Amino acid sequence: MRDVEIRGDMIRLGQLLKLADIVGSGGEAKALLAELPVTVNGEPESRRGRQLHHEDVVTVAGDVLRVVARG
Repeated sequence: MRDVEIRGDMIRLGQLLKLADIVGSGGEAKALLAELPVTVNGEPESRRGRQLHHEDVVTVAGDVLRVVARG
């Protein structure tokens, strides 16, 4: 599991994927979510606008990412 630090209380799924260097743009995030299974806290997810919060866990393309809020 890899921790991904965010500023503030929440981040959108597409932004998290960019921050974690899994995709390079919003368009790539949209395509990835259409093609690969992605789960948030064990539940399937396909919306790149999904809001994530501290301690949420995202599984995508073999990576497991945990959202960690700074401060």
